[in-house]
Amino acid sequence: MAKIKDRNTLAIVSGMIGLAGLMLVDIPSHMAGISKRSYREAAAGMFVSKSEAKTLRGHILGFIMNSAVSILGAKYIINDMSKNGRDKILAKGVLAGIGIGAIATAIPNVVPQNSVKPKDAASNLSYVFSNMVYGLLTTFSASKLGHDSLFDTPPQNDYLKPTEQTSEQIKLAPVSRNTVQPIYSDVNSNAGNTVPMNPS
Repeated sequence: MAKIKDRNTLAIVSGMIGLAGLMLVDIPSHMAGISKRSYREAAAGMFVSKSEAKTLRGHILGFIMNSAVSILGAKYIINDMSKNGRDKILAKGVLAGIGIGAIATAIPNVVPQNSVKPKDAASNLSYVFSNMVYGLLTTFSASKLGHDSLFDTPPQNDYLKPTEQTSEQIKLAPVSRNTVQPIYSDVNSNAGNTVPMNPS
């Protein structure tokens, strides 16, 4: 399968995959009564009234806001993996999901006119779990769908020559360091045909 070579495209794809996982947890949690407000309603409540946030238009607005935050979060995750590598995806995904989710959850709470923001522990615990799922799916999809060149460590400056090759340069390298150089046959034949001179 072809890998994604553009960071923004990868952020959009992986961010939306993570958002899909978040919604698969958030919607059943809201329907079961665990979460008092869905993520879409809480996001829409930043801009519209409580009654408007519950309508279809409010849900669409909330979905757009959640999509924007998810894509921005995916971009941060991609940049973090570029610096720290793509190993330990589980730990990095959980950490990123909780961190990004904490910021996304705190934003609606600081808006004074937001009457939809949940204040109970059950709703916020549901959000934390949803954010963990988002972080895991976003991190995993970004690491698997992104091209290797996107995760090369960027140079610290543009003045010194880099000491490490990028993944593209390694693939295009004509000769490996461990390649044994061939012995030319004409040298061997000349050495074999050499006749020692008799001392006079």
